[in-house]
Amino acid sequence: MVLSAPLVALLSALVVAVAALLAWRAARAARTPQGAVGWVVFLLTTPYIAIFLYALFGPHRYRRRTRERRASRLLFQDKRPDPDAHPAPDADGFDRHPLERIAGMPFVGGNAVSLLVDGAATYAALHDAIDRAEHDLLVQFYTLRDDATGRALIDRMIAAARRGVAVRLYVDAVGSARLGRATIREMQAAGIAGIARGRRVPLARYLQVNFRNHRKAVIVDGREAFVGGLNVGDEYMGGDPRFGPWRDTFAHVTGPVVKQLQLIFAEDWHWLTGTSLRRELDWSPPAPSGPTEALIVATGPTDGEDGAAAMFFAAIAAARSRVWISTPYFVPDLALIAALKHAAAQGRDVRILVPDRIDHHLPWLAAFAYFDELVEAGVGIWRYHDGFLHQKALVIDDRLSGLGSTNFDNRSFRLNFETMALFLDPALAGEMAEMLEGDFARAERLTTPLSGQPLGIRVGAPLARLFAPIL
Repeated sequence: MVLSAPLVALLSALVVAVAALLAWRAARAARTPQGAVGWVVFLLTTPYIAIFLYALFGPHRYRRRTRERRASRLLFQDKRPDPDAHPAPDADGFDRHPLERIAGMPFVGGNAVSLLVDGAATYAALHDAIDRAEHDLLVQFYTLRDDATGRALIDRMIAAARRGVAVRLYVDAVGSARLGRATIREMQAAGIAGIARGRRVPLARYLQVNFRNHRKAVIVDGREAFVGGLNVGDEYMGGDPRFGPWRDTFAHVTGPVVKQLQLIFAEDWHWLTGTSLRRELDWSPPAPSGPTEALIVATGPTDGEDGAAAMFFAAIAAARSRVWISTPYFVPDLALIAALKHAAAQGRDVRILVPDRIDHHLPWLAAFAYFDELVEAGVGIWRYHDGFLHQKALVIDDRLSGLGSTNFDNRSFRLNFETMALFLDPALAGEMAEMLEGDFARAERLTTPLSGQPLGIRVGAPLARLFAPIL
């Protein structure tokens, strides 16, 4: 079929008009000036491609969702301890208050934390905890596969439900799109109290793939919890030959901070299902079990501020000797670039650990566009080559450490719901630093500038950086 010239002209004019309208919307709705400029230029210069990508990734305002999210948070407001409990810096000068204000909760003491440094250790500990669950089991993952690794977890959840445990499973609709209806029906038939897959935005309306729940946490009977960066599937056990060994970390936590993780899950659950867990769950604080002060920083696009980016900024600004960050995706904003450069200029040991292998091409390429500026400022960039690095961890000085689901990129900063567990404990910070030292030993420090990289990286990196607001 050959279109007439007038019809082609009409369609072209319509595309330009739609692109102009979306550019105006982007200028109003984008959360940063860089994002606004990027979308406006992209829409006006390449409208045929940009309109489709804007439908997928654009800065929709989510007004209804924001109202619903805030309503869910207000429902549990009395369960949130006062974030202003520590208004003054500690005796050693460390100011925890900015992190507490971002989280909306204070650090709580009396916790015990055990690091689980790979999939095998994590799943073994998870299986044991699920097997001993007596009352409630809250399970949240971005990705749950129906493969051998996933079935091992699913079968244990089914067994727990059959012995009377109230099991609630929350997986993301995009991340767990391959979790079939037959498997969900099997779990429901076994008595699992609720299965939520995360909200899908109607395809015909927005085609949105943002607003994903990227959190990973398991809470058992309100007294022990797991938090970190692993999903559930064979690839996270090193079963995918594209990636080889999968480097990731989880933490097993007992003590009062477990209630903070339970609170975050309950807020998510209410927003998604409309069901309150105020009466169903035990909200009494667990007894102290260790020396670690801990805080859960849960962030998302409905917060009204860029909480995840602010958390990293506050942690970097607090450093006096060391800033070590491990992340699979490195697409920082201007403020965090400045924070890293400033820390290096003050003589801090600033290191960024990223994967050498690729799982998503655009963020992998975009990272190269930032490396030269940071290396020149004294920041060490280390590329992990012993498999795929998916770990999200940080160590600040010899006191603060953290791990969770939050990547060092704009998607985690502004588009996804994330959870990061922060710990104040010199011994644990030392243990995590030792763990990262082992990772640095399996990595190579970047010394080749962008101009010396292969042609594909030299050309692709600056182009990929154009998409930074959505990476």
